[in-house]
Amino acid sequence: MTKENNAQLNIKTLEHLNQHKNFPMVPRVVFGRGSFSSLGSILLPKRRNSDAPFIFLVDAFFEGSDLENRLPLLFNDQVIYVSAEEEPKTAQVDALVQKLKSDYTEEPSGIVGIGGGTLLDLAKAVALLMTNAGSSSLYQGWDLIQKQGLYHVGIPTISGTGAEVSRTAVLMGPEKKLGLNSDYTTYDQVVLDPDFLTTVPKDQWFYTGMDCFIHCVESLEGTYLNAFSQSYGEKAYDLCKEVFLGDIDQKEAEEKLMMASWHGGMSIAYSQVGVAHAMSYGLSYVLGTKHGIGNCLVFQFLEEYYPEGVTLFNQMMQKHQITLPKGVCANCTVEQLDTMATISLSMAPLWENALGADWTSKISKEKLIAIYKKI
Repeated sequence: MTKENNAQLNIKTLEHLNQHKNFPMVPRVVFGRGSFSSLGSILLPKRRNSDAPFIFLVDAFFEGSDLENRLPLLFNDQVIYVSAEEEPKTAQVDALVQKLKSDYTEEPSGIVGIGGGTLLDLAKAVALLMTNAGSSSLYQGWDLIQKQGLYHVGIPTISGTGAEVSRTAVLMGPEKKLGLNSDYTTYDQVVLDPDFLTTVPKDQWFYTGMDCFIHCVESLEGTYLNAFSQSYGEKAYDLCKEVFLGDIDQKEAEEKLMMASWHGGMSIAYSQVGVAHAMSYGLSYVLGTKHGIGNCLVFQFLEEYYPEGVTLFNQMMQKHQITLPKGVCANCTVEQLDTMATISLSMAPLWENALGADWTSKISKEKLIAIYKKI
């Protein structure tokens, strides 16, 4: 075989190999009650020197709590409390990056995110934008990040979003709500301490847990389904049923929900979410509705697409005496409803997973608007 033929064969082989996604996974994770206390020893070998701090982005819920005294602060480390009342925004990421670059002459050793999905996604995004030039809005999409970010650690204090294990950091941008989806987004280290879950208010516990449940339903019912995503999705699905429909004590429920979130996040690594997530993005962009409750508001009306999932969802709401808000979209203008539907329909991979390659012939802006009007 000539060198030319051999080169052509190699190119064809590479093209074939590139059809298979080579996804990253979190390389290090520690699990267990009280495992937060190991954070100092985890960070120590990652500290470059006394002038390269660790930046702790912490949910403002914990400001003034005993967590402040438990943070392993050294040298000129900085704690920044961030409200999780609103979804993370590209402008917020850009402002934090600018602050850190002006505060320090040396690049930080890393970023530690402590909180729910909002803080975890924010920390991932800040870590990436410290090393990638320009606004974070430039990187909303798939595989646009070109450089490895700062070392980043995720510590979830509420479970369900899967943000601690996913390769995306979902941000609200000037034109869309979309994640920084890249191989560099995934956390370098995660600490799973179920003790944090005892602080979560009941409604928030339910809404965020349903984010995990809906992840699983959309993954397992999707056209992208494969053995990899199915194995994680089925485990998370079963754990959610144990937690929300079973009869187990609180500590066991906390631990199982934390693992359901992990498996639910992994279930979409080689798959995708679907209709509920696509529609909740539109709801969030226009009305600022938080992700967990947004998924619930949409999912209740998706029996046509996920009949078994919606039935179980209703049983879970009844068991835990959860009542969803009504009339959320009652005062929306024609323009707002149109924007919701437009944002939703822009999520092509989600719709293809939900409805197949010919999804554009199966869904319309008018149908989405009709569903939004029910919410």
